Amino acid sequence: MTISDSIQSIDFLTAIRESALVYPLLLGTHLACIAFFGGMILMTDLRLLGLSLKNLTITEVVVGLRPWKRLGGVIMITAGLLLGSSEAVKYAPNPYFWTKMAILALIGVHALIFRPIVYNRTEELDRSPVIPTKAKVAASLSLVLWLGMICMGRLIAYYEPRQAAPQASLK
Repeated sequence: MTISDSIQSIDFLTAIRESALVYPLLLGTHLACIAFFGGMILMTDLRLLGLSLKNLTITEVVVGLRPWKRLGGVIMITAGLLLGSSEAVKYAPNPYFWTKMAILALIGVHALIFRPIVYNRTEELDRSPVIPTKAKVAASLSLVLWLGMICMGRLIAYYEPRQAAPQASLK
């Protein structure tokens, strides 16, 4: 038995996978939160780039959306973990899944780097006559990473493992 088998055979994860109602509800919740969370990330990044919401300060956008991003992120990640672990055998060989996980790790690195120097210092950004380069770099990287995450998440569904070639019989 593989680790993937062990994970997905946990009783409540088996129940999720085999449920005609719970799995689709979790999937719908995950997708709705991606849209909700992703929209707020997009608004924040576009504001940091100076491309939208110019009538609001950067602080108003970042601080105003922060609690909603946290809520959306927690629900999105929780639903994703339940979905992924309930079908661990299916996801384990999927390169798009692992690319998505690698991008998620990079998003964590992005947060570690830019949260203290950009997102937690929005008042400084507001006082600057032009949006500083570090804020634009943070926003641009964020957009690239989150778009990559969404694309890889979508591609997960289309992965089909290669079938082993039939072995020639020895006569």
